[in-house]
Amino acid sequence: MLPGILIQAGYWLFELITILIFVNIVFSWVRPDPNNPIVKAIYGLTEPILAPLRRFTVFGPIDFSPFAAVLLLQMVIFPLYKMIIVFIF
Repeated sequence: MLPGILIQAGYWLFELITILIFVNIVFSWVRPDPNNPIVKAIYGLTEPILAPLRRFTVFGPIDFSPFAAVLLLQMVIFPLYKMIIVFIF
């Protein structure tokens, strides 16, 4: 029972992070006021994930770090998280 709850909570956490990354993408197109507290919060939550990936995923003017982050979250980190939860419990 507890492993299922933890896996479901992790799933929703990773989905929330994915949604915040997509909102960050939309913000890069719209250019909202950077002093807005909501914009600051979203940048503050997503930049620690996106900044390290930018070293490897920027090709000319195109930044593929959001795509790489979502791919990494959904295909590597979440399955690894599930395996760890199942292994512990």
